[in-house]
Amino acid sequence: MRPPAGSLGAMNHHVLAATGLTKTYGPTVALGGVSIAIGARESVAVMGPSGSGKTTLLHCLAGILTPDRGEVLLQDGDTVRVDALGAERRSRLRRERFGFVFQQGLLLPELTALENAALPLMLTGLARREAETQAAGWLSQLGLAGLEDRRLGQLSGGQVQRVAIARSQATNAVVTFADEPTGALDQQTSSEVLDALLQATVGRGRTLVMVTHDEHVAARCSRIVRLQDGQVISDSAPSQPAGSPA
Repeated sequence: MRPPAGSLGAMNHHVLAATGLTKTYGPTVALGGVSIAIGARESVAVMGPSGSGKTTLLHCLAGILTPDRGEVLLQDGDTVRVDALGAERRSRLRRERFGFVFQQGLLLPELTALENAALPLMLTGLARREAETQAAGWLSQLGLAGLEDRRLGQLSGGQVQRVAIARSQATNAVVTFADEPTGALDQQTSSEVLDALLQATVGRGRTLVMVTHDEHVAARCSRIVRLQDGQVISDSAPSQPAGSPA
């Protein structure tokens, strides 16, 4: 039985916690004192209308943006105050402990699927041969065996997103952040890519935080956090059981 939204069982702890996040752009308040705690093994869908602050929240949690006020703590063995790190250390944190999957993948079109998936490992200093061996394993797990040497233009939209998932997990990410990862896909492909993303993250005991506008996608997560005007207006388990078909 899944515990109530936001609760923590004996095997669960807060891996990511934000308190009082405020972010403004001129007169526009993107976040107005948002607090959220995310447990290990959770999949959290962040929803809300355009301009509600959901992508800003994701970027603050991931250390892409620093909030004007408030703090973000990563707790994975040690405790790291993400918002207090300098730009170089936040960049290293994103490379080594966070994974990212975006709507357009943000992969490099001039590289092959294998090279794209191996790149994060090489950026950490791993030798190319070992990086590509590990990346090939991820591509195989995600159903892309035999497609390692294809460039993005030779792959379908769903296959490109699987390459993005492989890249996001190559460094054994503690938390994976996804921003509309299925937004450009048809319903069947969306369901298949979401299956792969959930299995690669929560299925391995990791954490997934995902911005989505799709209620079917959100229903597959263990929690849905809804924002409006920079504020959390609800935080609860979906009415549809997590893991059921989209």
